[in-house]
Amino acid sequence: MTNTGIVYLVGAGPGAADLITLRALNCLKQADVVLYDHLANEQLLDHAAAAEQIYVGKSCGRHTMPQQEINSLLEQKARAGNTVVRLKGGDPYIFGRGGEEALHLVAAGIPFEVVPGVTAACAAAACTGIPLTHRALSSGVSLITGHVSKNRDELSAIDWRELGGGNTTLVFYMGLGNITTICSQLIAHGRAADTPVAVISSATTAAQRQVITTLEHAANAVRRAALSAPTLIIVGAVVVLQAQLAPQRNNRCGD
Repeated sequence: MTNTGIVYLVGAGPGAADLITLRALNCLKQADVVLYDHLANEQLLDHAAAAEQIYVGKSCGRHTMPQQEINSLLEQKARAGNTVVRLKGGDPYIFGRGGEEALHLVAAGIPFEVVPGVTAACAAAACTGIPLTHRALSSGVSLITGHVSKNRDELSAIDWRELGGGNTTLVFYMGLGNITTICSQLIAHGRAADTPVAVISSATTAAQRQVITTLEHAANAVRRAALSAPTLIIVGAVVVLQAQLAPQRNNRCGD
């Protein structure tokens, strides 16, 4: 009988191929099977050239494979004795469904390990010149989904009163299509219309672009700039520091 293998839920980092951890690279080099996401840099697959490589990516309205099938495939490949890497953009436990996959593996009795990755919020902010916290401007950060799924309206479940009434930095993932709602809700619940906003597209890559604006004008500014997903929306006073801290050589941290 074949011994059960192991699954590594690996964070690929925010986009640039050189912003992945050494631990993650070692897992890729040892992999028999790699299931990789839409936002995982495909250059990283060169480190697992001998492995079976299966694309299971999701983008807006386009899901290569339903989540339950991905869960089952992880289980199947591990039960066959393989070392399986589930390569996910950013960090596996930040809006990457890593928690769902881990729970499935626990229920199935499959050994697994989580390999953290640099999440997009931290990387996009740093590579744009925005410190997410600053002693004089923000003492906290909230990471929030800006996505509306078919099964659950996440935007309606957000506590807008809490977000609007505070002064911590807010980072919305997957919010480009709902930026008008996000900004109007924050203003309606207490954030000033002139609160600084950064909208960052394709962070840390050669394609990175950003718009620095305010809550009141963000939706129109993004339309004029024709930004495209993946994007992050950063809201808060710390965004004003971008004018001083913008990278001097380029707009990205990696290659």
